[in-house]
Amino acid sequence: MAGKKTATTKTTARRKPVTKKATSTPIRAKEQKPAVSLGAWITLLLLAAIVAFAAYLNKDKQAEAEATPTGEAIEYLFPPADGTVSSIEVKPAEGDTVRIARNADNVWAMELPLETEADPGYSEAAASQVSALTVTNSLEGNPSDFGLEEPAYVITVEFAGGKTHTLEIGDSTPTNSGYYVRLDGKKILITDLSGIDSLLQLAMFPPYLNTPTPTATVTQTSTPSPTATPAPPTAETSATPSP
Repeated sequence: MAGKKTATTKTTARRKPVTKKATSTPIRAKEQKPAVSLGAWITLLLLAAIVAFAAYLNKDKQAEAEATPTGEAIEYLFPPADGTVSSIEVKPAEGDTVRIARNADNVWAMELPLETEADPGYSEAAASQVSALTVTNSLEGNPSDFGLEEPAYVITVEFAGGKTHTLEIGDSTPTNSGYYVRLDGKKILITDLSGIDSLLQLAMFPPYLNTPTPTATVTQTSTPSPTATPAPPTAETSATPSP
């Protein structure tokens, strides 16, 4: 039949899924950051080192305190209950005795060997040294074994509380770390070397405020009166009276 159109059916071709070809270059995995950074690790290590060092120092100090016998308690040569020092006298076996004392105005003054003003700073330092003297050990034995039979110095200290103590100075210890001393003629003790040496300086260098100028002593001698020369006899005096 002419003019008759034949219907054509359009068929839609199905597309095949396109698969990507695998590439030869492997895909890199994502880099993961560490849970703790390097700076944090360094900080932790430093803190650990500081803690360990502090523990070492504490242990060392504790061992040192346990090894030191005087670490338990300090025993002073003169009890603090005696009060402040009011006078100090240092009497050497040879030489002049030096004595300083607080006057009525609580000012240090020289009493021996001359009565004059005393250096306040020097004197107060000596008084502080007296109060700071400590006892290292107590001993028993013959005083002559410690140089105390004839002591080189005798220190007499008076306190505001009314107490008076004498301290005889003997030999130094074999280690040269202290002096053998006898307190009030009874106890033989060991006290610190530097403290006693400071007090003995008073005898060697008295604490004058102004160094006294020595005055020349002029001795006046009586001049003998001239002897009268006898006058020569005159004719009258030499004439012999006639009988």
